[in-house]
Amino acid sequence: MSQYGLTLNEALLLKESINSNTKTVNIRLREGEYQYNLAKEIASFQLELDEERFIRKIQTVLKKMEKSNVVKILPKDKPWELQRYALSSFKFQDVDKNIIFLATQQQIEQTQNLLIPLLPKSKNIPTAKSNYIKAKILTLALLVVISYTAVLWSLLQPIINSIIFASAFCIAVTSSLMLGKLLPQKK
Repeated sequence: MSQYGLTLNEALLLKESINSNTKTVNIRLREGEYQYNLAKEIASFQLELDEERFIRKIQTVLKKMEKSNVVKILPKDKPWELQRYALSSFKFQDVDKNIIFLATQQQIEQTQNLLIPLLPKSKNIPTAKSNYIKAKILTLALLVVISYTAVLWSLLQPIINSIIFASAFCIAVTSSLMLGKLLPQKK
C-alpha cells in the first residue's frame, strides 16, 4: 500500500462498492475494450490503494462511464490535486447481459480488513436514539434553567408565593437528577 490516505468519504464509498449488489449498466464491459480495462484499473486502484499506478489523462472515457453509473468522479479539495475516481460497484451486468466481476473475493476481503480502522464505529454515527437523547437533554436543561429562574424570581418578590417556589424547586431538582442520569448515555 502506498502513502495514499483515504478520506472518510472515500472509505465509505469503497465500503458501499464492496457491499453493493450487481449493477445493471447500459454500456458494454467486455474484456479488451477500453471501458472494461479502465473499470478494471479503477478496481485495482480502489482495492490496492496505489495512487501512482492509476495516474492517467482519461477524462472523456470517465465522464461517459460516470453518466452510465459505472464510475464516480470524486471531488477535489484543492484545484491542483489529481482527480480521483471510484467504481459504484465491483459487479456489473452490461448491456449484453454479461455479469462482470472487477475484483476477486479475496481482493474484496483484504480491502474490507483495511477499511475497518478507517471507518467510524457504528456507535459514532448519529441514530434516531442518539438524536432522541440529545433532544431530551436539551429539554431537561431548559427546564432546569426555567425552574431555577422561577425559584430565584419568587425569592426576590416582597411576598414569597410558596406554591410557585415549591413547584419550581421540585421541577428544578427532578430535572437536574434526570439530566444527571441522561448525560452519561449521550456518549
